Amino acid sequence: MMHFASGGRADDAQTGRNARAARAATLVTRLQAMQRQINARNFAVLRVNGRGTPVTRKLTCALNNWGVSSELNAHDLIKVYGEELLAHLDRSLLPVLWDGQGEHQATDVSGFGPFTLRLNGRTLSYSGIAFPIRLGAQGNGYVVFTGSYIDASSEQIIDLHVGCAHIMTDMLAADEKRLFKAETLSDREIACLQMAGDGYISEEIAEKMGLSVHTVNAYLGAATTKLDSVNRIQAIAKAIRLGYIS
Repeated sequence: MMHFASGGRADDAQTGRNARAARAATLVTRLQAMQRQINARNFAVLRVNGRGTPVTRKLTCALNNWGVSSELNAHDLIKVYGEELLAHLDRSLLPVLWDGQGEHQATDVSGFGPFTLRLNGRTLSYSGIAFPIRLGAQGNGYVVFTGSYIDASSEQIIDLHVGCAHIMTDMLAADEKRLFKAETLSDREIACLQMAGDGYISEEIAEKMGLSVHTVNAYLGAATTKLDSVNRIQAIAKAIRLGYIS
């Protein structure tokens, strides 16, 4: 017997869960294909939470395929290398490498060594390579591949780094869609952002929309807050990326 959705919040919630599950499955498939290219066994996506200096921030594991060992492996990785990874993310986008405890656990990047940072190894139960990604706000972090013996050529490292950036971009876009569904920009906020993006200052926007400058600034301020941006310029860029304005 076929079941047809009757509509309503419960069905919307189920649809949302199904969509998120489908997106996660797609990301896992892409990441697994990437890990196989360099003989890695697993992957993990680490996201930066918090702002400011590394002391006030932390890395959390947002996605992985470690299975039953996921919590332990993520905890050990962040405990051992978390501070170094955060500090490195602030100053460089070079891939980060480390060797595992075992005799044959190593990460080999022949010919690309000068363009990587190798951490003190032989601490974790696996070797690894971590690709730093900086997209701003909640889009900063690492895509990590782990295993016993990881072997990557220069071409593979470059291709994987680009692919990791795409992965993080897609995760950030999905997060933003969920975030702003309950806090959608109003028509007036969108209109003010669009005109600001077109180069108009607040006084000009106020004149064209028949509003006071104070009201225009209030709309722009509200939009900036909803978009979790630090200033008007960042809010405009994010609104363009989310499709609010062109």
